[in-house]
Amino acid sequence: MESLRLTPIHHHSFVFVRHSHLQLGSHLPSSLLTRASRNANLRLTRSFSGEVGPPASHDENNPFPFKDEQPQEQERGLLLARETDDFGSLVGFRLIPGSGTTTEEQPEAKVGEELEEKAEAKVGEELEEKAETKVSYNITFVTAEAAPYSKTGGLGDVCGSLPIALASRGHRVMVVSPRYMHGTSEDARYSGAVDMDCNIKIYCFGAAQEVGFYHEYRKGVDWVFVDHPSFHRAGSPYGDMYGTFGDNQFRYTLLCHAACEAPLVLPLGGYTYGERCLFLVNDWHASLVPVLLAAKYRPHGVYKDARSVLVIHNIAHQGVEPIVTYGNLGLPLEWRGALEWVFPNWARMHALDTGEAVNFLKGAIVTADRIVTVSKGYSWEITTSEGGYGLHELLKDRKSVLSGITNGIDVTEWDPSSDQYIPFKYSADDLSGKVKCKIELQKELGLPERPDCPVIGFIGRLDYQKGIELIRMGIAELMEDDVQFVMLGSGNPAYEDWMRATEATYRDKFRGWVGFNVPISHRITAGCDILLMPSTFEPCGLNQLYAMRYGTIPVVHQTGGLRDTVQNFNPFAEVKNDEGTGWTFSPLTKENMLVALRYAIQTYREYKSSWEGLMRRGMTRDYTWVNAATQYEQIIEWAFMDPPYC
Repeated sequence: MESLRLTPIHHHSFVFVRHSHLQLGSHLPSSLLTRASRNANLRLTRSFSGEVGPPASHDENNPFPFKDEQPQEQERGLLLARETDDFGSLVGFRLIPGSGTTTEEQPEAKVGEELEEKAEAKVGEELEEKAETKVSYNITFVTAEAAPYSKTGGLGDVCGSLPIALASRGHRVMVVSPRYMHGTSEDARYSGAVDMDCNIKIYCFGAAQEVGFYHEYRKGVDWVFVDHPSFHRAGSPYGDMYGTFGDNQFRYTLLCHAACEAPLVLPLGGYTYGERCLFLVNDWHASLVPVLLAAKYRPHGVYKDARSVLVIHNIAHQGVEPIVTYGNLGLPLEWRGALEWVFPNWARMHALDTGEAVNFLKGAIVTADRIVTVSKGYSWEITTSEGGYGLHELLKDRKSVLSGITNGIDVTEWDPSSDQYIPFKYSADDLSGKVKCKIELQKELGLPERPDCPVIGFIGRLDYQKGIELIRMGIAELMEDDVQFVMLGSGNPAYEDWMRATEATYRDKFRGWVGFNVPISHRITAGCDILLMPSTFEPCGLNQLYAMRYGTIPVVHQTGGLRDTVQNFNPFAEVKNDEGTGWTFSPLTKENMLVALRYAIQTYREYKSSWEGLMRRGMTRDYTWVNAATQYEQIIEWAFMDPPYC
């Protein structure tokens, strides 16, 4: 091994002595490693000789020892740190020269202390800069909904807000969703999107399907819309008044193929996202993306450095179709097992039914790099036989990569101090506008204007999941109390007819608004005192967050995200912040629901100070997307730490 010789130090700012063949750890003796470690920590204040050569008594275990005593007339320097390359090899030392003065002009100890302080300050600044620097990623959301362009529930809210939060943190973010054209005034939502003039052909369903792309850059995010005639029809994204569209598998297969091509072919902002990106796929509509990455692209050397994260918003919807449709998906035959799903005997339609099916969500579960649910409670529930809808065993097997992140809300849209839809503004510091909003709501709905009467609200889909059956069973007993009840929603026609009949029965106490209206939902949230959410299961839930933000107290079934976000009221809590933000009940029965409601009604009437405390605690909670975005960044970092799962 070539010997290392430190040259004399002259009056320069730094001296860097390089040695290209000195391997740290394998060639350096232990005595030198100990000394080098102290040097790396910038704690050495001992002077270094201007000329270093072999000492009179040479020690083989220490080829170039540091001298403790040097003649005062020699120049002195400070050894700051060792320099290593990317593989840990020692390539040299970084030194600071002496001032050339004698010890009488500037004592050695003082020089060492000053140099050490300067060096430590400089290194401290560098470490601080490194701590502030974070890795930015190219992130591609794939979703069937993205507010404000398309929305039927929480999926649209999440995919309309989370991308903006991640983009504000320095990431490059693209959202890929269909360009729905319904032939109504809602089509104007896409007026800002420009045709990219970049049509591609997708080979699936026995033919080459041509799709186009529209693009709008808004709030730091690239909003990309996949255009195809199958997305141009009246109704909602998934169906119309006659039921669910029969070609939804075809429509969302196109979406997944187009989403995989978008980072490669669309020059957004002048250049493409490229192959090293993170696909964040939402629910079954986008679940073919991880399978395509593994089966279609990586075997040909494309997307080798890409990763995918599956976000489950509602596991009850899985994209299940007959097994014969697998050949339409544009996947190799050997990947059939990834999507194949066999129903148990009790779920088969007839004696000759083999139970074989294609399950999009299952395909993503077994191929995605990470899996996320929209609350911590829901991440546990889907691993149980009751909450997993047949996929719980697969999710148990992948529990090591399963996480739960509670959604945030758009606090600029949902802010009682500036909400454009409510007649009076208020805040946690001034609650006077809350009761005024209640009186205006009663007036608008034709209810008796009674500011002292507790008003209970419900906003959501009219189906079994939202607990409508429980409300229907308990409404007669609830109406015996001196309360008012307001419902807003649409869904099952039987529940819509029940709402109309109940309103006719209790003219002075009950109002049911069939349909969905954004301004009315804001005014109900602001005007009600209590929000009821007796959901059978709730992956996250946003209405309880909106309610607490507006000082409306939630009464919820203790499940999923409702358990995570609503803290049960405890009037005997020793710590003020532990008193709670609402009421929870479990198990899910009519009796338990009514008991929780009566506790809330009694507190509203008899314990005004406790009620105001509930309101203010809920209004001052942090509901922003910042916390969620930070956790998603951690998930993305973990995804890139490991090689692709498939």
